[in-house]
Amino acid sequence: MEQWRQCGRWLIDCKVLPPNHRVVWPSAVVFDLAQALRDGVLLCQLLHNLSPGSIDLKDINFRPQMSQVISAVSRLSLHSIAQSKGIRPFPSEETAENDDDVYRSLEELADEHDLGEDIYDCVPCEDEGDDIYEDIIKVEVQQPMIRYMQKMGMTEDDKRSCCLLEIQETEAKYYRTLEDIEKNYMGPLRLVLSPADMAAVFINLEDLIKVHHSFLRAIDVSMMAGGSTLAKVFLEFKERLLIYGEYCSHMEHAQSTLNQLLASREDFRQKVEECTLRVQDGKFKLQDLLVVPMQRVLKYHLLLKELLSHSADRPERQQLKEALEAMQDLAMYINEVKRDKETLKKISEFQCSIENLQVKLEEFGRPKIDGELKVRSIVNHTKQDRYLFLFDKVVIVCKRKGYSYELKEVIELLFHKMTDDPMHNKDIKKSHGKMWSYGFYLIHLQGKQGFQFFCKTEDMKRKWMEQFEMAMSNIKPDKANANHHSFQMYTFDKTTNCKACKMFLRGTFYQGYLCTRCGVGAHKECLEVIPPCKMSSPADVDAPGAGPGPKMVAVQNYHGNPAPPGKPVLTFQTGDVIELLRGDPDSPWWEGRLVQTRKSGYFPSSSVKPCPVDGRPPTGRPPSREIDYTAYPWFAGNMERQQTDNLLKSHASGTYLIRERPAEAERFAISIKFNDEVKHIKVVEKDSWIHITEAKKFESLLSILSAIFGSPAPEGEVFEALAILAGLGWRAGGVLPVSLTQGKLQAVGHYTQVPLQVSGANHQQGLKPVSSFLRFLQLFFSQSSGPQLCPPGPFCSLLVSVHTAGHRHSRGQVQLCCSRHAGAVTARR
Repeated sequence: MEQWRQCGRWLIDCKVLPPNHRVVWPSAVVFDLAQALRDGVLLCQLLHNLSPGSIDLKDINFRPQMSQVISAVSRLSLHSIAQSKGIRPFPSEETAENDDDVYRSLEELADEHDLGEDIYDCVPCEDEGDDIYEDIIKVEVQQPMIRYMQKMGMTEDDKRSCCLLEIQETEAKYYRTLEDIEKNYMGPLRLVLSPADMAAVFINLEDLIKVHHSFLRAIDVSMMAGGSTLAKVFLEFKERLLIYGEYCSHMEHAQSTLNQLLASREDFRQKVEECTLRVQDGKFKLQDLLVVPMQRVLKYHLLLKELLSHSADRPERQQLKEALEAMQDLAMYINEVKRDKETLKKISEFQCSIENLQVKLEEFGRPKIDGELKVRSIVNHTKQDRYLFLFDKVVIVCKRKGYSYELKEVIELLFHKMTDDPMHNKDIKKSHGKMWSYGFYLIHLQGKQGFQFFCKTEDMKRKWMEQFEMAMSNIKPDKANANHHSFQMYTFDKTTNCKACKMFLRGTFYQGYLCTRCGVGAHKECLEVIPPCKMSSPADVDAPGAGPGPKMVAVQNYHGNPAPPGKPVLTFQTGDVIELLRGDPDSPWWEGRLVQTRKSGYFPSSSVKPCPVDGRPPTGRPPSREIDYTAYPWFAGNMERQQTDNLLKSHASGTYLIRERPAEAERFAISIKFNDEVKHIKVVEKDSWIHITEAKKFESLLSILSAIFGSPAPEGEVFEALAILAGLGWRAGGVLPVSLTQGKLQAVGHYTQVPLQVSGANHQQGLKPVSSFLRFLQLFFSQSSGPQLCPPGPFCSLLVSVHTAGHRHSRGQVQLCCSRHAGAVTARR
């Protein structure tokens, strides 16, 4: 018998698979066993069956990993603990030989099969929640009367009366259950538990008790009047019942905390047992009672649905419909809050597993899909193995490192579009036997760096493309600008109703869409039917030909504190450019749109200033490396080296430009004319930073120019220093030994010294380019904030000494010393 079949029978003997599981069917294949084992939950149950308490679920890594599962289970079956149960281990002597080929294609089978079915359908388990609820909250409508009505024939009014009585009596029984928990558990356990543990176990149960005290009284009053106003009671309490979202979303943690306390503290366990005997003669455990509130709140819409079905001719029928919709909306809200709690836990696991990640993943929306793909940058054409995490707003590209991931790239979907790649959808197999030929593109909207993704199968490609389309549709919905609104996906701090359907925007984060003009919220599916925006006019619409407002530049960071009263927030950082949409000179709040992302909102008017009209870039940190430099006069766009030489040679010495290097690994280069020559220095991009020397790293070209423009020396002098370095044979990231003697700068080779002739008739006149060179070293080589250099002059001689520089060492050290002062600045290159 094959080893995998023996494995399946052994798992059945251990009572973790049912006796009739499909793994023992005559038609079974190894994939049936692999599917049952693929996420490890069954193996955890197996360890529990063999040795209860031997495994702590908190220590389990829930990220699926392909491994030698059958081999691991076989070793487990041979363990003394397993054999002490009297279960025969495997493999047996009659194991089939050379069956490795059976397992070789499991990954391909997993991709080809639909794994959407219930992963846990193989483990027999009963959902005891409903049974416990029905046992505790028994329907105690007068049985003799019901039997009499059934015998005589029940009318619709009789059935309606029974529904009303069921709602009233079950609510009363539920409220008594809450009182039992408060009186017989919460009171006594305060003596042995800390406030933190009490809050963890009982959550906001005290608030629930207060709400249901009022709720039951309102139901009783309605029933005294015949129950015709019962629907109104449910509508009035809808908002107050929202607190169930907190209770239900923390239920799993509460149960876990309770079980941990029972296992670790004998005094607590004994106290709980004493309390249990006081509640319904000890029939139910505290764990059972804590589940009842979650079961109860999800029953209201079912009770109202039954009542509505027997109220066809009642005048309150329409209000009953509204009450039913309200309770259905409440149930969906609570379920979504619970689901978001689980999603945030999953996001937190991602956050901990990705190294070098400096942002909170929950800011990127909900995770859509994650997995291994091959990624190729359109710029460098290198196909690499990568692990991708796709969220609503971004795709995070990582390199896998065991159970963790190294961050490589964060791609903002707002600036990209997805296209298919049918040309590469061929069954091409690599030497290692895996197919990675099903590709699609992610292309930048402004023609900048794009990416190509390769999937192993066509089905995998289809799933990834569907999730990409869904994510892009979430951040850029088709009807985002319907009726002159400007909707963006948004996290609402308070529970908000959709302007169109009046239902809750459900969940705890990115619940829906906010109009950045008028501040109304909406579901995605309701954007088209929202009434016209009250804060907009035809001029506000982003129509072709509409002129932009005045540009402002941020002079300080603004992250929403203080917040604009009743208005959406526009957050930004120093140096961001904002297009002003609305701004009263006397108002502390202005409305604007971030140029780079097109997001709009309100911000303090004191946090911005008019953008320079001379075309200079604003100083400070740019919001992203993906910046459009075409508006700056120094940017020449895509230009060949020879074309640049021809252009600059016709201009005066000191003229410079920054250009894109076509078909080169390094994207940008600084080109400078100095004397009669044009020099080129490439800008190195590495690890999400750019630099011309590794000692000083910048986030963009704007940051480099900001350092130059912000220095005391005119920019021309600093670029002269760049030209000096280029003339001496220096290259970006390289090491150049230099010396300075009597106003002459010299490059020091291994055997020779080549003097650089400095313009000027005397030593005093020749110090200007030397000053620029030293200032350049300060700007781009110095890693410390040491003493500043004195400006060179007749009363202050300047010395430069070079240590261990040359071809024998990979890095040199230059000391810049002022003879009049004790301080020194060291530059490592």
